[in-house]
Amino acid sequence: MTIESAAPGLTGRAVIEQRWSRALFLHWRVDPGAVAPFLPAGTKPDLFDGSAWVGLVPFVLGDFRFLPLPPVPLVGSFVEINVRTYAVDSRGRRSVVFRTLEAEHLLPVIGARALFGLPYRWARAGVRQDARAIEYRSRRHGTGAVHPGTRVRVAPGSTPVDTDLSRFLTARWGFHQAHLGRTTWAANEHEPWPLVDGELLALDDGLLADAGFPGLASRAPDSVLAMPAQHPGFLTRFSAPSRS
Repeated sequence: MTIESAAPGLTGRAVIEQRWSRALFLHWRVDPGAVAPFLPAGTKPDLFDGSAWVGLVPFVLGDFRFLPLPPVPLVGSFVEINVRTYAVDSRGRRSVVFRTLEAEHLLPVIGARALFGLPYRWARAGVRQDARAIEYRSRRHGTGAVHPGTRVRVAPGSTPVDTDLSRFLTARWGFHQAHLGRTTWAANEHEPWPLVDGELLALDDGLLADAGFPGLASRAPDSVLAMPAQHPGFLTRFSAPSRS
């Protein structure tokens, strides 16, 4: 399997721009049948070594703006944590399929839900970083007794990682989403992910189970990757969604 680490470039006009930094990637192998029911029509599980994959991906999002406008005021940088899997369509486009996305700020949540139909959830979330590790926490806002959340702590290593698997999990240049009764595709572009190995130090998670993958967090992830601790991040642009 050959997957390029560089984006092919957007074919349409970019409508959203944002900066991504301090990303962690925790991934588990799962049976393809576990993710197939969650995929939009016209897509199927994208497999690596015969397995589908489910990811828990926290990062810091900043400089959010609807192009060509300047960054949205009063938003600044905030934490996003997504649970995702991977699909491929009949045209061979490999995509992310988001099960849930936790975010601190309500305005981007509302905007992304309206424009893309993405399953954003408003949550109280934060990040702490020390000399050894980076730690993310979140707890979803809402009524009722259950407020899913997570706590994940990873020590980024110093060994660069660029393998077929790391590219499969991270070099994703679009997402598919079921929205308003149809499957849509939105492309994105950014510089190649700078990845290093990571050591999982702690995980107390309810987001995976809430997203339809019970029991997954009780076993060690099959892949742990991170951005280098002092990397400044990079800008990412998304095109408007179109019918897949």
